[in-house]
Amino acid sequence: MRLNQKLPPKGRVTNLDVSHSAERHEHRGRGAISNQTGRFERETRDAFDDGWGTIEDSAARLDTTLTRESARTIITYNRSPDISFDRTINPYRGCEHGCVYCFARPTHAYHGLSAGLDFESRLFFKPEGPALLRKELSRPSYVPRPIALGMNTDAYQPVERQLKLTRTFLEILSEHNHPVTLLTKSALIQRDIDLIAPMAEKGLARVGVSLTTLDPRLARLMEPRAAAPYRRLQTISALTKAGIPIIAMTAPIIPALNEPEMEDLLEAAAENGASSAGYVVLRLPFELKDIFHEWLAEHYPDRAAKVINTLRDMRGGQDYDSNWFERGRGRGVHAQIISQRFKKAARRLGLDEARPRLRTDLFRPPEPPSGQMRLAF
Repeated sequence: MRLNQKLPPKGRVTNLDVSHSAERHEHRGRGAISNQTGRFERETRDAFDDGWGTIEDSAARLDTTLTRESARTIITYNRSPDISFDRTINPYRGCEHGCVYCFARPTHAYHGLSAGLDFESRLFFKPEGPALLRKELSRPSYVPRPIALGMNTDAYQPVERQLKLTRTFLEILSEHNHPVTLLTKSALIQRDIDLIAPMAEKGLARVGVSLTTLDPRLARLMEPRAAAPYRRLQTISALTKAGIPIIAMTAPIIPALNEPEMEDLLEAAAENGASSAGYVVLRLPFELKDIFHEWLAEHYPDRAAKVINTLRDMRGGQDYDSNWFERGRGRGVHAQIISQRFKKAARRLGLDEARPRLRTDLFRPPEPPSGQMRLAF
């Protein structure tokens, strides 16, 4: 089943109207239910039963495709006052983890693709990225600050095993003593402990591990190709033992779904060595709201209305509020309760420590392409 019509942008939901559709086939290992048309497309497409009885056929296998992307620059800058970093590198566009809640899904619309199944099956990668990074770091005007590696989509998604773009970026940053932060929900990051641990020892690296649920069934439905909960806890433990500062990110918090687990998540993170923690309330920009509503109607119809109504109560009656500082926390009574619960648990577990500042004074730029060395003073 999938949503038969879009929910009104405001107001309370009492029930969800769902109907069968040929577009709504179960794709094993995928998060989104359908491939809804992107917001920039001129036409929308919907399947219907033409009388041949094919509407209930099983879905064909949905393979992952990779497309080379030519980029002119690799470091993306932002001026968002509610984000702790001002620059990122994203080795990949799209993410095979298939997290149904991913705020980056709507970016696929810029490629003329869907934020639904396209986002998790039609991926782009940047093979020229490492060369571009060296070039950008070598510019005389470059001022080093921590680079957040893989903040839009996970830098350690499955394709990284073969392409190793993320590892190459880390090798360059390590070579030039450039500070870096990483956020992942993949155990693959353990592969790069040999690079990250020495950087952390110099005060050049810290890692965030996304911990959304301890329930294997919820994780399998919500994040089908990400690491299982126990593997993420093992990853926190392994990175901590290597001397790498770990931030446990209980994000996103989804009312009536994983919110009841918040204290349990923080306790599990603390037991495995995390030194600090953070949280973000679920955000539903653009097409993501319809994708998430559809997923709720399919997998959790008994509580879908409660989830949607609570989120809207925290967003002034809307599915999304883009205002700085409120977009990741919400407002109102329920948002305050979540904040108080988080702060109380984090303080009790010792997860309220200030995040270590990363050093920039050790940075040594690459030799510029011209071969002209910088003057030393």
